[in-house]
Amino acid sequence: MTRFKSAFIALLALMPLLLPVMVFAQDPAAGVQSAVASNPINDANQRVNKARDQLAALRRQIEEARSSEPKLAELKQQVEQVGRGALDASVSTRQRFNEIKARQDELGPVPAEGQPAESEMIKEERARLSDERAAINSIIGNAEALSIEATQLANQITEMRRTLFTETLFERTKVTPEVFQDAVSAGANEGTDLHRTVGGWFRFVWNFKRESLLAAVALSLVVGLLLYSIGHRVAGPFIQRNKLIEKPHYITRLMVAFWSITIPTLAVGAFAFACYSLLFSFNVLRPDITPMVSSLLGVCVGLYFVSALSRAVLAPKRPAWRLVSVSNRGAQRLERSIFAMALANALDYFLGAVSVALGSAVVLTVAKSMIASIVIGLILIWISFIRPMLRAGDDPASEGRPWPRALTMVLMLTGFGLIALTVIGYVGLARFIATQIVVTGAILVTMYIGILSGRAIGAQGAFAQTYLGQRLAERYQLNEVVLDQAGLAASLGIYMIVALLGLPSILLQWGFQIGDIESWAYRIFTEIRIGSISISIVGIVAGLLLFVVGLVVTRWFQRWLDGTIMVRSHVDPGVRNSVRTAVGYAGVGLAGLIGISAAGINLSSLALVAGALSLGIGFGLQNIVSNFVSGLILLAERPFKVGDWVVAGTTEGFVKRISVRATEIETFQRQTIIVPNSVLINGQVGNWTHRNKLGRIEIPVSVFSGNDPRRVTEILLDVAGQQAVLRNPEPTVTFLNFSAATLDFEVRAFVADVLTAGTVKTEMRAAILERLREEEIALAGPAAPTVPVTMDPESARLLSAMIENAKAGLVIPTEAPRKPAPRPVEEGADETG
Repeated sequence: MTRFKSAFIALLALMPLLLPVMVFAQDPAAGVQSAVASNPINDANQRVNKARDQLAALRRQIEEARSSEPKLAELKQQVEQVGRGALDASVSTRQRFNEIKARQDELGPVPAEGQPAESEMIKEERARLSDERAAINSIIGNAEALSIEATQLANQITEMRRTLFTETLFERTKVTPEVFQDAVSAGANEGTDLHRTVGGWFRFVWNFKRESLLAAVALSLVVGLLLYSIGHRVAGPFIQRNKLIEKPHYITRLMVAFWSITIPTLAVGAFAFACYSLLFSFNVLRPDITPMVSSLLGVCVGLYFVSALSRAVLAPKRPAWRLVSVSNRGAQRLERSIFAMALANALDYFLGAVSVALGSAVVLTVAKSMIASIVIGLILIWISFIRPMLRAGDDPASEGRPWPRALTMVLMLTGFGLIALTVIGYVGLARFIATQIVVTGAILVTMYIGILSGRAIGAQGAFAQTYLGQRLAERYQLNEVVLDQAGLAASLGIYMIVALLGLPSILLQWGFQIGDIESWAYRIFTEIRIGSISISIVGIVAGLLLFVVGLVVTRWFQRWLDGTIMVRSHVDPGVRNSVRTAVGYAGVGLAGLIGISAAGINLSSLALVAGALSLGIGFGLQNIVSNFVSGLILLAERPFKVGDWVVAGTTEGFVKRISVRATEIETFQRQTIIVPNSVLINGQVGNWTHRNKLGRIEIPVSVFSGNDPRRVTEILLDVAGQQAVLRNPEPTVTFLNFSAATLDFEVRAFVADVLTAGTVKTEMRAAILERLREEEIALAGPAAPTVPVTMDPESARLLSAMIENAKAGLVIPTEAPRKPAPRPVEEGADETG
């Protein structure tokens, strides 16, 4: 059993070595085929040939779909994808091309005549490399030609679509009684077909797919109720008007209006999409019923959107929340009129989809469009007669005033214009204008409300007044600055939502297809060409994200290295600062290189720019470059470090920070002085704590010249020995100078920490003064006591007699002396005589 286990373990150990041999034995050509298949030149050539075949097939499909605008839009997107695929195929050979070029540079030129001939191996390699390079050049040329051809074909499709749109829009229909008779007959037939089709489908589904139908409806209701509950729970404060607020702020009104339009409409749209998806996935819908159901759901979403928009802006029952200054009666009439126009437009769209699904006559679709255009024109004329306007300060319940004259004329001309275009036969143009008035107008109004909301919430201090700002401030204890920054971020977010939702909706209404929008979005986010430079927004965003990530990692590594490794190793603070600074700049530089590379910016293309800027650096930026290089020298040589006490010219203080441009020095008055690094490199800098903190203090002492100098020296040494100074080297006293008035000494001692020199000097001066007073040694200068005078007794008696006589002759007046009368001034003389 033990032998069997050993053999089994040995077999498992040899299995990785035997597996390649076994595979090769089973298929000896697999390795060769894999090598051939992985050849980048062959792969690129196959991709280019495939793109050529696809482009030819697409050209044939375009000729067959000249009259189908949606099909042309789809084909245009495919043509652009083929062009990009051809360019990608050529790009895949770039690495191999660079390898071939590098190898050819290593081989050098072909030997000239008279030089030693190359070996056969080198000749074969040179020929093989030349053939591969020629093949790559051929592939690149073919790919570029295919890309140009695809671009030209895409431009032709765009022109075809433009022509088709113009022809459809300006096609004229003859409006005659026969047309209406045919339309009535076609309408009757369509009603019969609709009843038969829908009835037959419903009976079939109810009899054979009842469970699927009920399951789809039930799940749709669950999704709808769930979205409704989540929407009201999460965004309830944003879409509901608070009845307790009598006069809401304008920002609050804007925000409630915008979100009461956007959030419920998105919820209803999601519900409609879920309903359609479930019915389609459960195979409940038939091909002839599918367009009817999809158009019906779309019409319902559109009607809800227009209704929510009119209620949010006009607020017929809530005048305090109204965004426009109109009367109550005018708001009600405007809301009904807007909904009536939306309903007419929606019915025409839905009935048109029904006619297409049932294959009804074209005359019926034309008649429906004529009726819808005339109805919308009449409603516009009716709106021009409404009197909704209010003056400043008027009560909303009062009678309104007419529209401004210009707006009245625009409404009437638009209404009569739609009716006139319909009557003369331009039904397509009238229908297009009517649709844009309803749908595009609603989208533009919503976007305008969103822009106003973003502008209002982005104003300084405005976000703190909103419901959300107050809730955030209460819960997270945010100050005004943070709330203001949050308001700015919210403003930018609202602008982005408005652009992402509004612009594609308008483009779809004006005849563009989803493929067009996707193509433009792809170009905007992946390839923006400025001359020969290609910029990718996605790449730039990715580069910025990678740079931020690199910056965060660098800062984390700095803190970890400084607070964990170097602190535990008891590294000098100056060395820690230098290492931390070097790691920071290295990390930022590396993150910048990674970000630039991820953004798709070729660093080699910046060489020309760097060469052009070198002259400016030499003249205009020489001081910056000098300071930068000086900073690197300071970080490398470390003549001083953070915490050192330095003296640079008239600046004296402690080094707080060393960067690559300047050094921060904090003076003893707590003033921070920024000194350029070039000044510290080129000038003289004194460092009190360069190698150690050992320092010498000097205290000058001057005494009266009548004292004994040796006694004074002994006293000073005794006092110095009792202070907090070093004993090795021991304190010394130097007799500096003497004069007729003073004897000058200097006490010199060393302290372990020069930063404590001020305290030691103070204590030593006080001790010296106290000791000199105890020894009755007179100091020189104004602080000296009365100097004793030596004289003989006779001179003393004479001086005392003179002082007594002076005291006896001193008369103290009892009253103030009278002022002498002024003398008369003679003519021609001044007051001084």
